[in-house]
Order: sequence, then C-alpha cells, then structure tokens
Amino acid sequence: MGNQISKIIHVDMDAFYASVEQRDNPSYRGKPLVVGGSPNQRGVVAAASYEARKFGIHSAMPSVVAITRCPGLIFVRPRFDIYREISAAIHAQFKRYSDLVEGVALDEAYLDVTENKQNIPYASTIARLIKTAILKETKLTATAGVSINKFLAKMASGQNKPNGLTVILPEQAIAFVEQLSIEKFHGIGEVTATRMHSLGIHSGADLKGRSLSELTHHFGKASHYYYKIARAEDDRPVEPNRVRKSIGAETSFAQDLSDVGQMLQEHEQIASFVEQRLEQHETRGRTLTLKVKFSDYRQLTRSKTMLAPISELDMIFEIAKTLFESIDLENRSIRLLGISLSNLDNIRQSQVIQLPLFKNGSTTF
Repeated sequence: MGNQISKIIHVDMDAFYASVEQRDNPSYRGKPLVVGGSPNQRGVVAAASYEARKFGIHSAMPSVVAITRCPGLIFVRPRFDIYREISAAIHAQFKRYSDLVEGVALDEAYLDVTENKQNIPYASTIARLIKTAILKETKLTATAGVSINKFLAKMASGQNKPNGLTVILPEQAIAFVEQLSIEKFHGIGEVTATRMHSLGIHSGADLKGRSLSELTHHFGKASHYYYKIARAEDDRPVEPNRVRKSIGAETSFAQDLSDVGQMLQEHEQIASFVEQRLEQHETRGRTLTLKVKFSDYRQLTRSKTMLAPISELDMIFEIAKTLFESIDLENRSIRLLGISLSNLDNIRQSQVIQLPLFKNGSTTF
C-alpha cells in the first residue's frame, strides 16, 4: 500500500453519566440533573444533563454554585461501576473496526481507522456504524468527529452535539481552523483564551498570524502546540493501552486570588475533583504534587510521597493543605492551583504502543 493520510475518529458520549442516570430512572428525564457530590458535601459536578447546562452548569463546577444557578437541580451520586460496564461495551464496538483505540475517559476515545479490520473505505461510514451500534446496545447517544488527526477529530465532534457526526476533510482542515474562535480550541482554556483576546487573537487565523517566538514569549511551553494546531497540524499518535502516569485537576482563576481562606476553599474543590477522577479510573496514588502559579506567572510545585496509596478526599485535601502552608506566599496573589497524584496503584498495567500518525498522499473519507 502507498502512503496515506490518517483517518481518525473521535467518539464522545453525550452527557454520559447524566444520560445513564436519566436512562435508568424515568423520573429524571427532561429535568436538570447533575452527577456529583451534593452541595453540603463539598461536592463538585462530574457531569451535567443538557437541561442543567441551559443554566450554565458544567463539569468541575462546585455543587454549591450549581444549586444557586438552578434551585430545583437534582443531584445523583456517581455509579462508576455502571459507567465502566457501559464503557467496556462501547469499547467492544470500537474493537470491531480497529485495535488502535485510545480511551481518554470512560465516555471518550480516539480510533485510528486508516487501516481497519473490515476494510471499509470511509471513516465516516465506520463512525455512523459505531453510533448506531452504541444506541442499539446502550440506548445512549454518541457524537463523532472524523478527520486527519486527533485535534481535528476532537474539534469535529464538538461541532454538532448531541447525537451528531461531523467530518473535516483534508482539504477543509486549514479553512476550518482559521474560522474557529479561539475559545473553541481543544487545549485552550477560558483563562488562556482571555489572555489571547487581550493580545488581539480571536480566531485560528489570528493565532496562525503570530510567530512561534511571539507565542513563546506570552505562553511558554504550550506555544509549540498552539503554533501547530493553528496550522491544522497534530502529530500525536493514537495510543492504545496508554498507561496513565498521574491523575489530577487544576483551576486557573479569572481574577487572581489574594485571600488565603479562598485559596484553601479552592484546594478543597480541586481535591474533590481529583477524588472523583481517581474513582473513575479505579486507582490510587502515592505521590501528591501541589502546583501553584503566581500572578507574575512564576510557578512552583511541592510534593509528598506516602507509604501507602491514597484516594480519599480528606487525605488529599489535608496533604495539599500542609504542602500549601509550607509555601511562603510573600503577599503574592495566585492565578492557578493544581493537585495531582502519581505513582499510581494501577489495576491495569500495559505497554504503550506508538505508531506514526502523519503520512502523505490522498485519501477518502
């Protein structure tokens, strides 16, 4: 076979945890619902139904904030065992077409179908078959994006939710990225988007107009990624059985924090989200790392390694708090806080398989 352009599918379940709960409990259907800890348990939102999203509620939001936005909001505790079971059934569908499947989360995966098990010429056909099979087997909808690399496939799947299918053809890639507003870019968060706006960068075309050295001056290490995606380039391979090295969460603040009490409150919310992610991935960690970025963009980390792995909120919060209290703030305000756990006690250990992603030549989608 000659050289080919890669065909990548990104599959994303629609409001997965919330949709499972609405599927299994008819009285929840059509109502604003979140899966996560309740407001009086320092909880955070793991997933929000589409009805809840209309109130501006989203994942990683503190539950106390969510309830103020929608007083009638239904809170449901996560059932990760059920979500994992459904996720396994979905992955079995993926494996019918390719062994190059990279699970990003229980509800999200990339597939490389450049060469697929059923010799189907069009990646869009495979995406359609997968969506149909998922609906039939789980009674849940998925949205798929199809393109030449992971970044574009991810962007495509975000275009037409829920239950959508979007294809970005190779010849459409650059024009698609140029017209995309900067806050829609995967990998550019709210705070970074605001900083880009202040520099006059509002679209992919604006981003593409900036040199790598200019981007590096403003955004540091992440600039290489921004520079490439502005040109519709992404050479990250689809990595089956990728072993997670750490699990964490971080929050960038639109306004820098200067009140220590508020900082500790944020620590608690981040710790709660980390606990949720550890449970989702059925793992615990021995080394906790606290990350602090100050308003002048200087950053420091503090780590502590425990004798036994941890996964409970109280332990995560207490260790993070102790590490935080060892830092001399020198009256500096804080723009980002993060907590991660590494040295994971993984249940499934497997090797990373790396395959080249970019190839030259013509293709059909």
